[in-house]
Amino acid sequence: MKALVFQGPGSMSWTDVPDAHLVDPTDVVVRVNTTTICGTDLHILKGDVPAVTAGRVLGHEAVGVITEVGSAVTSLAVGDRVLVPAITSCGKCGPCKCAMPSHCASVGGIGWIFGHLIDGTQAEYVRVPFAETSVHVLPEAVTNEQAIFLADILPTGFEIGVQYARVQPGDTVVVVGAGPVGLASMRTAGLYGAATVIAVDLSEARLQRSLGFGADETINSGTVDVRARVLELTHGLGANVVIEAVGIPETFELCTALVRPGGNIANVGVHGKPVDLHLEDLWINNITITTGLVNGTTIPTLLDLVAHEKIDVGTFSTHSFGLEQMMDAYDVFAHADTHDALKVTISR
Repeated sequence: MKALVFQGPGSMSWTDVPDAHLVDPTDVVVRVNTTTICGTDLHILKGDVPAVTAGRVLGHEAVGVITEVGSAVTSLAVGDRVLVPAITSCGKCGPCKCAMPSHCASVGGIGWIFGHLIDGTQAEYVRVPFAETSVHVLPEAVTNEQAIFLADILPTGFEIGVQYARVQPGDTVVVVGAGPVGLASMRTAGLYGAATVIAVDLSEARLQRSLGFGADETINSGTVDVRARVLELTHGLGANVVIEAVGIPETFELCTALVRPGGNIANVGVHGKPVDLHLEDLWINNITITTGLVNGTTIPTLLDLVAHEKIDVGTFSTHSFGLEQMMDAYDVFAHADTHDALKVTISR
């Protein structure tokens, strides 16, 4: 089969690899119909994730059809159309039983294994371990192109952003970073009753796009004093919730300057460098800071909301490619500003 293979930092290829096949009785094999690219994949290509070694098939998001089932699989069948999410869950270990499959003990203490510890989803076929407690059978009302965004970015923005920050009815929520995950937080903040959502970014194009994802106000951090504007919009109080969705020290420190006493900062961005934490200023303001890796436990709820047209996820995709155009898709996604790209969909 064909797959996108990591060849070491700065190198990848769309090439022939051995066919995906059953290994354990709890496995299924899925024929990939739709996949996408995540910012984490770009981090891997830069060499930022040492656990990913040369020869690994990348990708951790897919929608497809089951073609083989292991001998222990009873609730799934060949022909089922399923979502393969970023997180694999055995359903039996301590973390999984505590609704924290992001740290599933049965797959090595980290639920993200596709394109990381085992071969991933940017391929014609993928082996899925612990299939019965990992994949989601899709309702007819949800298309492949909609479902793919429930594999990672939408639950990440909702769980690690909105839920971890404990958004309440009437809250003012500032999202720093209007990329795909930041937009996912904006899209779902209204589910918990946020009264005002403020998008902060350097890109005017992304800020304008955020208005279609639930933002009520936008602030260009390259031309406007963000703290002064947030204080103006909140009558001098600051935001109830600030969500960091970039992953660099400057944006995290900005978040600490925007939150009001008693407020919450949810860090969603993936940080590659140390960040100064000014506890000497924060402790007296009763600030709560949360971090996390998505668990995917909200996927069934989000699927129902998408199926009933309560959440529009189609606007996440700005570019579409065929599987054989995987390298072109990476080029566009890696140069998102040049191409005005959010997420790409890659389909058969």
